[in-house]
Amino acid sequence: MIAPTTTVLAADIGNFWNFSQTADLLSRDFVQQSVLAIALLALLGGLLGPMIVARQMSFAVHGAAELSFTGAAAALLAGVGVNIGGVIGAVFAAAVSGLLGRRARERDSVIGAVMAFGLGLGVLFLSLYGRVGTGFALLAGQVASVGRTGLIAVAVTAAVVVVVYAIIYRPLMFASLDPRVAAASGVPVRLLSVVFAILVGLAAAQGVQIIGALLVMSLLITPAAAAVRLSANPTVVVVLSVVFAGVSAIGGLILSLAPELPVSVMVTTISFAIYLVCRVVGMRSRD
Repeated sequence: MIAPTTTVLAADIGNFWNFSQTADLLSRDFVQQSVLAIALLALLGGLLGPMIVARQMSFAVHGAAELSFTGAAAALLAGVGVNIGGVIGAVFAAAVSGLLGRRARERDSVIGAVMAFGLGLGVLFLSLYGRVGTGFALLAGQVASVGRTGLIAVAVTAAVVVVVYAIIYRPLMFASLDPRVAAASGVPVRLLSVVFAILVGLAAAQGVQIIGALLVMSLLITPAAAAVRLSANPTVVVVLSVVFAGVSAIGGLILSLAPELPVSVMVTTISFAIYLVCRVVGMRSRD
């Protein structure tokens, strides 16, 4: 029993450098759709990530991803679109974060309580649905099955998020840096917090469909965390964050094709490697 397993793993790893097979797969429509979808997700992660880091919302992203999993599992059980269920779950988590969590400590405790309950419901829904493989895909991602419909959903979500984020960016930045002064100046701090949380929820919901609920932070958090190690300029940080997210997402997808590895594994590996390099470079530049 052990020998066949070892042989299969060796064959898969051997295909890691099979560039001809990778090129063949990249010529196929479903792979090209997956590349476009994950590139759009990387754009969202790169744009939103610096603000997420600045507002200390990393745990909120995790909560939105987990409840997106719950919503998707409920949609499977109900026989409706998984994407719709995921978006509803993520937006609900984001709304809870924005409405109930005024301070980081309070927000984290609220998200933790809601996330634990929601994750339990998700497991229940999948148990009733009866297909374990589908549940694993929601947790670890299944980018190769995005398809035309999924690509359209990601594209529409990206367009909405980018437009709304561009509108609220300046007042949101002001509210993030000094909420008291911003509120005194008439900036709707609470409303901006809720709107931004919903944008994060929408991005997280699409991330769950592509790289999974457990690993969505590799595109929404890690690239931005790496970028802030290299610069304090907000514009530079956003540009670097988008570049890092794009390299991680597209590079991870391409490298995972030939060996048939889960794309989320390669995305997180590249993203974390970039973070480590930026952390070392940042420490040396400060010394």
